[in-house]
This record gives sequence, C-alpha cells and structure tokens, in this order.
Amino acid sequence: MTEQSKEKLSRAVEDYLRAIYKLEERGQKISTSALADVLNVAPASVTKMLKRLATMNFVEHEPYYGVGFTPGGKKIALEIVRHHRLIELFLAEIVGVPWDRVHEEAHQLEHALSEYLEDRLSQLLDDPDTDPHGQPIPSKDGTLVTRHIQTLASMKEGTKGVVAEVDDDDGDLLRYVAQKGLFPQAEIRFLQQEPYGGALVVEVDGKEQSVGAEAAQHVWITPEGSSS
Repeated sequence: MTEQSKEKLSRAVEDYLRAIYKLEERGQKISTSALADVLNVAPASVTKMLKRLATMNFVEHEPYYGVGFTPGGKKIALEIVRHHRLIELFLAEIVGVPWDRVHEEAHQLEHALSEYLEDRLSQLLDDPDTDPHGQPIPSKDGTLVTRHIQTLASMKEGTKGVVAEVDDDDGDLLRYVAQKGLFPQAEIRFLQQEPYGGALVVEVDGKEQSVGAEAAQHVWITPEGSSS
C-alpha cells in the first residue's frame, strides 16, 4: 500500500479491516453481530460500513452468510496488523510500556505510522516475528508463518505444550494470565479440570497454577510435537 493510497483510508475503515482480520485469524464467523461486539458499535453501523467496504472492493459481504476479504482488502488488513503489532513490540521492548497497555496505545498510533517509520521500527527490532503477546507479525510482503495452535481450554489431561500467544484486547485478562506465568514460550502441562466446568489445574514452567475456564479460552498453546 503506497503512502498516497493509505492517506485515503479513514481511521474507521482501518479499524474495521483489522477487526475483520482478527476474527478471521481466530477462525470465527465474521458476522455483523460479531463485528459489533469487537468494535463496540451498533449493528446498524456495522451494516453501513460493510456496504462501504464492499464498494471500496475490500470485502465481499452477503447478508446472513458473513464477510470475506477480497485479495486487495486482505493485503491492506495485513499491513494494518503489521503496523499495530510492530508498535506494540516497540512500546514494550524499547519504551517499557506494560504488556497489558501496549494494545490500546498501539491502536492510537497505528493510523499515523508511515511506511518509512514501519521499516525503521522493523530494523530496530531486528525484523521480529511476533508481538509481546506472541501474535504473529505479518512480513513486509504480507506473508505469515502457518502455526498449529489450540486454546488452553481445549487441551486434554496429561498433554504438554508451549504458550504460543494470548489474546491482547483485554487488559484485565492480560494482568490475570501474567499472574499465572502464562507468557509466550512458557512450558505448560495440563493436569486436570475441576468438576462442572471449573478451573483448569496446569503446570506452568514447573509451577502448579489454577486458571479460570474463561481465561483459558484466550490462551493459545502450541501442542508438544507440533511442527510450529
């Protein structure tokens, strides 16, 4: 995306493209209601914006069936995500912003990042692959490494793995999982779940922890033996 074309995109358009990408990344259906929840807006506003994005040839939208990117829309979305996650890593590693605050701060800054500064940030950070929460950073050409991950909540008793990433849009969640030691690259073993859908008992880097079932749905694991 050139500087000239990027200037034509409003902040709202960029926010929608990143939200659509995030739902797609998680394998969720990209519906009007799902986007309304993610962006905290009314469903009517989502419908209006989706029509606009379709007119701009960024998405294909069929009522009742969901939303999908066009190739051009996907390319722009990946660049927006790249900007956001590079800024998160810069804020965490260079500025020292806590990992539970970098997401919101990056959201404010991503819209103003030029291509020049994107390249400078990437060089400064040694062309990183992941952000502070373990989420993959798209490469300059828009490619991503395929990973085989699953939620902590979906692990079976006795299985092992490594924390791959944590969902980053809830500061309270990030503070909670940090208390449990569930940072990217932490080694984890699922011991058992308490009855009636209760907390999960896990071993994190050799230390036993109890993790709430809801939080476990937002912690992503690379299972032992996975190639990525």
